[in-house]
Amino acid sequence: MEIGDRFQTRVGLSAGSSMEVKCSLCVVGIQALAEMDRWREVLSWVLQYYLVPDLPPKVLELCILLYSKMQEPGVVLDVVCAWLQHSDNQGLPEYRAVAELHLRHVLLPLGRVSEAEEFVMGSRAFGEEQREEVLQAVHAAKLQLKEKLSGSLEAQKLNQEGSFSHKFLSLLTLLRQLWDSAVSRLLSLPLKKSLLAALILCLLVVRFDPASPSSLPFLYQLAQLYRRIRKLTLAHLHPLALRD
Repeated sequence: MEIGDRFQTRVGLSAGSSMEVKCSLCVVGIQALAEMDRWREVLSWVLQYYLVPDLPPKVLELCILLYSKMQEPGVVLDVVCAWLQHSDNQGLPEYRAVAELHLRHVLLPLGRVSEAEEFVMGSRAFGEEQREEVLQAVHAAKLQLKEKLSGSLEAQKLNQEGSFSHKFLSLLTLLRQLWDSAVSRLLSLPLKKSLLAALILCLLVVRFDPASPSSLPFLYQLAQLYRRIRKLTLAHLHPLALRD
């Protein structure tokens, strides 16, 4: 037996009074659960005593405000949608208040802007003046969502560019370290091996044809590099050789 039925049986209340008492007791129960930090249990607790279409508007409004305040409006989304779509509830005086709470505290905070716009245009809860007012709030939320999305994309783009620049600089540093290592190894080799290694290195890097006439300037530069390597090697082995 439900809360209101038990109370009705004991004190002999009418059906209408029993429903009011049941609703009041649910409101007190919701407040008690919230104060005990057990607000997550509120909706499931309420649905133990009411079917969704039979939820009193006062109880449903309190659930919407509670979960909205706790930043969990998605919990009541399906329940409120089902309640609003039920034909018996659309004639209630509180229908408009529930519809507006659903719009402002559930749909818009969840980013369901298109759904909110369709709801306003197709709902019987709003007259012409109220519809224009609510649509302004929907359009403002849509603009805010676009700006937020644009800012997020721009930040993501900047992060990607920064990551690319960092990777590019790291690559350049690695290539420089490899080049310095190759030159150091080249200078540490005997003279003939140094020349051969330099030639192979240049062939790998430049990939030119030594028999081609266009390669002659490069071969001349290679010869100059060979002379410099030879002088550096002689200077390292015989410091007095350069003086002679």
